[in-house]
Amino acid sequence: MSASGLTCNPSRFSPLIPCQGSLSSRSKRFLSFPCYRKFVEDVKLLQVDRSYWSSAKQKSAVIRTPRVRSAMDASFGSMADDSAVVFPRVNVRDPYKRLGISREASDDEIQAARNFLISQYAGHKPSVDAIESAHDKIIMQKFHERRRPKLNIKKKMRDISQSRVVQFVTNRFQTPATNHIIKTAVVFVLLGVLTVLYPTEEGPTLQVAISLLATIYFLYDRLKSKLRAVLYGAGAFGISWLLATFLMVSVIPPILRGPRSLEVTTSLITYVLLWVSSTYVK
Repeated sequence: MSASGLTCNPSRFSPLIPCQGSLSSRSKRFLSFPCYRKFVEDVKLLQVDRSYWSSAKQKSAVIRTPRVRSAMDASFGSMADDSAVVFPRVNVRDPYKRLGISREASDDEIQAARNFLISQYAGHKPSVDAIESAHDKIIMQKFHERRRPKLNIKKKMRDISQSRVVQFVTNRFQTPATNHIIKTAVVFVLLGVLTVLYPTEEGPTLQVAISLLATIYFLYDRLKSKLRAVLYGAGAFGISWLLATFLMVSVIPPILRGPRSLEVTTSLITYVLLWVSSTYVK
C-alpha cells in the first residue's frame, strides 16, 4: 500500500481501535505500536489529574461547609439550640429568683450561681443570655447600694438600745404594781385639770408646787428613802420643766389660747414627765 510516496505494510499499520473483552491478534499487534503506548500513557495521566482535581474539590467543599455553617450560626444562632436543655426560669423577672439565690447573698455566692447555671445551660443561647442578664442586674444593684447605702432603721434602733447610755437609763426604770400606776395617774390628771380650768395671772404656780411634792411622796413610797426621794424628785422636776420649756419653744406649736397658754402647756408636759419619774424610777 502506498500513500503520498510512502510505502507501508497494511498488515502492520491497520488502524484497529481496542475494545473491551478479548483482544484479537490484530489488536495485540496494534498495542505493540509505540505511538499507541504514548497515547495510553497520556490518557492515564489525564485520568489521574481528573481524579486529583475532583478529590481536591470534594475537600474544599468539606472545608467550606463548616465555615458556612459557623457563619450561619453566628448570624442566626446555633441550630443545635433547639435540642439543648432550656433554662426553666428564663421568663422570671426577679433576677434573684432567676438565679435561685437570696437577696442577702454575697458576691461569691452570686458568681458561683452564675457559673453553675452557665455550665448547665451552655448549649442554649437564650438561656445563657437570661442568666447573664440577671447576673448583670444584681451586680449593678449591689454597686448602687454600696454608693448609696440605705438607712436600716431596725439596725440603728438596735444599736441605740444596746449602747451604754441607754442601758444605764433603762436600768433605772422598772414597772411597778398596777395600783401604784393608777394612783399616780389620777393625781397628775387632777393637777392637769385644775391647771387648765383655773389658770391664775401669775401662772399655775400652786399646781406645779403640788406636783413636786406629789413626786417626792410617790418616790419615797417606792424607794423607802427620804434622801433619795428628795434628790430624785428635785432632779426629775428640774429636768422635766427644762425639757417641757424647750419643747414648747422649739418643737410644739401653741395649743391653748390665752395670756398664760405657754405656762399652762409647759406645766401639762411637766406633769407627764413627773408622772413617769414618780411611777417607773427605781
